[in-house]
Amino acid sequence: MTVLSTTSQADLATHNNDLVKFSKALPGVLEEKYLAHPFKWFIGSKSGCSCALRHLCVSSVELGFGEPEEWFPEEASDIEATKQVAATIRAIVTEGAKVDCVDAWAHELMDAAPLGGDIEVNLSEVSDTSFRFFEMHRFSFVQKVSAP
Repeated sequence: MTVLSTTSQADLATHNNDLVKFSKALPGVLEEKYLAHPFKWFIGSKSGCSCALRHLCVSSVELGFGEPEEWFPEEASDIEATKQVAATIRAIVTEGAKVDCVDAWAHELMDAAPLGGDIEVNLSEVSDTSFRFFEMHRFSFVQKVSAP
């Protein structure tokens, strides 16, 4: 499940379509407690959950962000859905709001699993096509242009 929080009061549901659904009804994963901002959203995909978005499992996070590769087949709709989510986050950050997200799996634990890391994602360096979520990591999004 992928959950997002922001300081923006914008209605993210206006971005909903067949591939992506933003909902104020959170799924109840315990890792929601790691979100830092007041306006919280669940990011669903065509499957209803967040499964049809691009993810790296926690053991593969060292691969980082990356364009889709022929040797690792991904559904075109999953790539497009993730690009749309990245573009929505980019638009919110560009407007000056803060955004973070956590990618976690529903589990039977009584408390939130510890995060594998807290990563600042500079959207000036990560394209929408190379964006993917990292399981059990919190992303905080910024847009900083690097000095030449």
